[in-house]
Amino acid sequence: MTHETSASQVVPEAGRTAASGHRPRRNKVPEPTVYFWIIKVLCTTVGATAADLLNEKAGLGLTGGSVLMSALLAVVLVVQFRTSAYRAGVYWLTVALISICSTLISDDLTDTVGVPPATATTVFAVVLAVVFVVWYRRERTLSLRHIDTAGRESFYWPAVFFTFALGTAAGDLVSERLDLGYWLSAALFAAAIAAVAIAHFALDLDAVWSFWTAYLLTGPLGASVGDYLAQPTGDGGLGLGTVVTGALFLTVVLGTVVYLSATRVDVSEPEHPAVPAL
Repeated sequence: MTHETSASQVVPEAGRTAASGHRPRRNKVPEPTVYFWIIKVLCTTVGATAADLLNEKAGLGLTGGSVLMSALLAVVLVVQFRTSAYRAGVYWLTVALISICSTLISDDLTDTVGVPPATATTVFAVVLAVVFVVWYRRERTLSLRHIDTAGRESFYWPAVFFTFALGTAAGDLVSERLDLGYWLSAALFAAAIAAVAIAHFALDLDAVWSFWTAYLLTGPLGASVGDYLAQPTGDGGLGLGTVVTGALFLTVVLGTVVYLSATRVDVSEPEHPAVPAL
C-alpha cells in the first residue's frame, strides 16, 4: 500500500525549509514494499517466539524479560533517533525489539497481573487512538512518507509499539478466548488484510488509514501463524517448537534486511514540493 500527502500538508513545511536554507531531511522509515510487509509479519512471529524463550527457556519470567528487553529497546531507540536517514539494520532491529517487548508486556498484563484479554485489548486500542489523535493534531499528517523530523518520529514509534501490543492482545483474544484456533485465526486476519487492500486499491480508501489498519492486522496474523507452527499438535499447532520456528523466521528476516541494506530498494527520496510564489 502506498501513501499520498496533499499539497496543503507539505507546502507549509517546504516553505519553512526554503526560508531557512536547509535541505529537507530524509525519511526515517522505509517504503511499504512487499519486503516491508514480509518482515513486519515475520517480526511479529519472531517477537512472540523470543518472548516465550525469555520467559520459559531462559527463566526470566514475563516481568524480568520485559525489563531487560525494554532497556535494550531504549538503547536501540537512541541509536535510531540519532541516525540521519533510514538504515535498514537499525530500523528493523528496533521493530523486532518492539515486537518482543510488546508481547512480553501484553502477556505480563494478562498472565501475571490478571488483566482480562478483552480489557487489555480495549486499553491498548484507546492508547493507540490517543497517540494518533495527538500526532495528527500536532503534525497534521500521519503519512509514513513524512517521518522526517524528530517530532514525527517521537509519535511514530509509540504508534508502532501500541499496534504491536494491541495486535498481540487481540490475537490472543480471538484465537484462545474465542476458541477459534490458530489456523482459523490466521486465515481470519489474512482475509481482513486482503479486504483492506481491496478497499484501498479498488474503492480508493485513504492510503494512510489503509496502511495503519493493515499494519495493525499483521500483528495478530504473525502471532497466529507463529503459534500454529510452534505449539504442540495437541494444542492445535504443528509442534515445531518455539526454537525452530523463531530461528527459521529470524533467518528469513536477517536475509531480507541484508538484501535491503545492499539494494536500498525500500529507500524513499526526499520530496521537493514546489513552493508557491510570494
